[in-house]
Formats: sequence, C-alpha cells, structure tokens
Amino acid sequence: MAAIAEQHLPEPPGTSEHHPADPATLLVASGLAAGLAGCGGGAADGSIPINPVPVTPTRQQASRFLSQAGLGSGAADIDQVRQLGYAGWLDAQFALPRSSGYVDWLRSKGYDNPDNRNSFAGSNNMLWRKLIGSPDVLRQRMTLALTEIVVVSLNGLANLGFRSFSAAAYMDIVEAQAFGNFRTLLEQVSTSTAMGSYLTFRGNRKAQNGAVPDENYARELMQLFTIGLLELDIDGTPRRVNGQPVETYTQDDVSQLARVFTGWDQDTSVGTNDTPDRSIRPMVQVAGRHETSSKTFLGVNIPANTSAADSLRIALDTLVAHPNVGPFVGRQLIQRLVTGNPSPAYVARVAKVFNDNGSGVKGDLKAVLRTILLDDEARSDRTLADPGFGKLREPLVRFLQWARTFGVTSPDDSWNIGDLSDPATRLGQSPLRSPTVFNFFRPGYVPPNSPLGDQSITAPEFQITTETSVAGYINFMQRTVSSNIGGLSGNYTGWLPLTANSQSLLDELNIVLAAGQIPAATLATLKTALDTIAITSPAGQNNRLYAALTMVLAAPEYITQK
Repeated sequence: MAAIAEQHLPEPPGTSEHHPADPATLLVASGLAAGLAGCGGGAADGSIPINPVPVTPTRQQASRFLSQAGLGSGAADIDQVRQLGYAGWLDAQFALPRSSGYVDWLRSKGYDNPDNRNSFAGSNNMLWRKLIGSPDVLRQRMTLALTEIVVVSLNGLANLGFRSFSAAAYMDIVEAQAFGNFRTLLEQVSTSTAMGSYLTFRGNRKAQNGAVPDENYARELMQLFTIGLLELDIDGTPRRVNGQPVETYTQDDVSQLARVFTGWDQDTSVGTNDTPDRSIRPMVQVAGRHETSSKTFLGVNIPANTSAADSLRIALDTLVAHPNVGPFVGRQLIQRLVTGNPSPAYVARVAKVFNDNGSGVKGDLKAVLRTILLDDEARSDRTLADPGFGKLREPLVRFLQWARTFGVTSPDDSWNIGDLSDPATRLGQSPLRSPTVFNFFRPGYVPPNSPLGDQSITAPEFQITTETSVAGYINFMQRTVSSNIGGLSGNYTGWLPLTANSQSLLDELNIVLAAGQIPAATLATLKTALDTIAITSPAGQNNRLYAALTMVLAAPEYITQK
C-alpha cells in the first residue's frame, strides 16, 4: 500500500504542535502500531483481491460495517444489517428524516434568553443530544466527519453574540448537506456567521488607505477545505513535474480570492443584540465594503463590478471544478470512516464518484459515502489481515460507541455531558472543540519514532495520542461505565445475565464493540481477571460487567478499528 506524501501544514500563530509520545511506550498505542505497521496485501496496481461480499453478513462483518458507518451498534443493529444487507441498510438510513434541528432545540430549551448573549450555554448539550440520541446514525457519522474537514470550532467564536446559536446554525447546515452536495455545503458554510467569525472575514473590508482584506478564509478555503497545497492525481498522490511536486496556488491567488470575501457581515435587519437572530441568519453584503474591481485566481477572472453574490458563486464554482477536490476530500472522508492510510486505488475509486455520481453530478456526498462504505477494501475480510489497513478510533467515537451501544439517554433532555477536551481527565477531544482550523489531527500526520513512521504510514489520530491522553481516556471511561456522566448512565439490564459466564460476556462484547477482532489470547487474559470478581451479589455482577466493559474498551484491538 503506497503511502500518501505528507502535506506539511503550518500551525497558526499562537498554537503549538502536539507532541505524541513514542507509540511503542504506550499501552494502547503500541498495540495499534503493531497492528498497522507494514504494508501487506495488495497487488502491484494497489488493488486488493477479495472474496465476494456475502449475501448475508456474519455478525462480525455486520458489526465491522457499523463501526465504519455508525457511532455504535447493539445486537439489534447488527441483526438489522444482516437482514437488510449493507446496501439495504444504507438505503434505510438515507431515507430517515432529520430529527429536530440544533437551532430549534436551543430555542425550545430557552437558551435564547438574553442572559446567554455572551456565553456558550447549550452548545455542548445540543451536540451530545444529536450524536448520542438521534436515530439517523449514518447522518450523524457523516456530519461529524464533515465538521472535521470544513472546520468551525467553538473555541474561536468568543467575539460573537449568542455563539451557541451561531454554532447551531452551522451544524444545521452540515447535517442538512451530509447526504447533499459538497458545492452547496461550501456556499452555505461560506456565508454562515459562524464561519465568518471563526475565520475572521466577517466585517472584512476592501483594500483602502493601505490596509488589505483579511486573507484567512481565502487561504483555508483552498488549503484545508477544497484543493490542498499540492496538485494531486486522481488517486490522491502528488502530481510531479520533472520529479517535483506542484503547488496548487500562490500567495497572489490567496490575495485575489480574499477580495471575494469582503463586505460580508451579520444581517442586522433582523432581531436585536438581545436575540440570536443575527447569529443564525446567513451573512449579507454591506454596501461600500465589497471589492468591486476585477479578481483573478487559479486562472479564472471575475470581472469588475460583478456582484458580491455572483463573485462568490464564480469563486466556489472554480474551486469545486478543480481536479484536486475529489481526491482531496474523498481521501479525508475515507480516513474519517474506514482507514487512516487508504490505498491510491481506493482513493481513485472514491474520487471518480465524487467527480461524477453516474448522472454527471459532481460532489454528490450520498454517492461518495455509499462508495466509501461498500468499496471492496472496506468490506473485504482480506483487509483484516493487511497490517497497513485500519485506523485508530477517535476517543470521541469510542465514547459515542459506548453511549449508543448501551442505550444512554437523557430523561430530561438536558444532555449535560459538557466539554470532554481535557486529555488528563476526559477524552482529549470533544465535538466542535478543535484547537485549530487544522482539526484535532492533520490528515497527513505520520507518527514519528514509531513503526508507522518508519514506513511513512499516515495515522492522523496518533497526533492526539500521548501518555496523558491514553491514561486519561481509560480512567475516564472506567468512571463513566461504572457510574454516570452529567447524570447519564448506560443501561446494562440485558447484559447482567451474561456475567454468570465471563467467557460469554467477553465474546459478546467482542462482537458488539470490536467486531470480533480481539484475539482469543487477549480474551483469555481478560477472562482470568474477570473470574477473580465474585458475582454472588448484585454489586458483584455489576463490578464484573464494568470491569469487562472497561477492559474491552481499553484493548488495543478494539481501539484499532480494522
């Protein structure tokens, strides 16, 4: 499996690079490094010989599929995949309606109270409510993935009134377009107050008196959201001319594109400063602030006196038409769902569908998602034995899998889980809490001083894997599993009878959580530990279940998603 060359992305001023420990020194990380090191498997052209996809998946196969397509699976979910088949399950998920939106929920809970104007009240609650409780799990998984590509972070909205509502409007956009079109997503995000505030082009003015427009969004729109730093072939590998990679854009392209994003600001024709209306409405143009002279970037000219709306349309059309977008975005979606180091052949298949869904439409995210999840490399059992295939489960996804698998609910609909960003005491990751616009981890990250780094294997999630975060995750999950978080706890009623036979308990946890990928030797070690816990009382039963669940959630073979 060929490794994709790292596109080294500079950190924004005021931020610092994560410093992950040598993975060989970490309990969990060492297991992953051993599992992913090397590039075995495929044929010379990057393809992988496979067996035909089974008509009826096994329980292990169905659980593996759900680990890629969802955020947790119980026995009933596995049975549904087996009954409907992979494609049938996707169709059923695509057909599910969206549950009530983020903005609507905040209003229903009274978060539009003027007292919340300068706070983040409700922001964490609204996110956990959807990620844990919404039945359309495929949409939620895709929404989470997209928020880690087209990034807005609550950490960068402090200069905005009713910032929770602004973030909610952004989330409503992403969720609505999760099965929609990438071009539409870009346009709606590019005029959202959240993005305008986060990447600092809200209130951007045309050049005057020696001052030039803010270039932040223009740069990140190209570098991170659409085309990347280097020109790519359809398979995601850098295109080379005379042996050298070719940059996709110049500083002049950034400066010219920045002029498109002048004059945009909050719509003050609605609401007041004491209501959230201005934070949830799309931005509008302010007369006199937009740059009306001609603008030329990436070889395309926007004529002078073109309206701001038409300038934005031409700019986004130009970016989405670029040949990089399919492989650049497609590869990152594969990384978020299936494998951190996808083969060029896998990327090429996804990029081709991104470029044309079969009906001449580019950017059809539903078609792209279907292709990623039904691809031979995602579904073949042969990739289980490929040491270069798979990914580290994000700490956030591990927590969500526990919550969904074990029926966590919020009886009063408050979802008071809070911010889980602290790596020492919580997950080291929380939704919409990326420390920078570069996401929690870069798509081209290769862990240094590790078996993965020795072979240039990209493993993005390792960027937030440290001694602190590994220990913090296990301690946090141990507390959460056996108690509660914000008053929310797991429902273990159906699991307690299995504690009478620790082997049966571990076998079922292995299927439901790890798709049967924890080997017998590891399970035997865990069984020995569990059998020391007496189950002669209800407390003993609970303790054996809590211990089993915590140990499975800490097993390297679980944390490594194959």
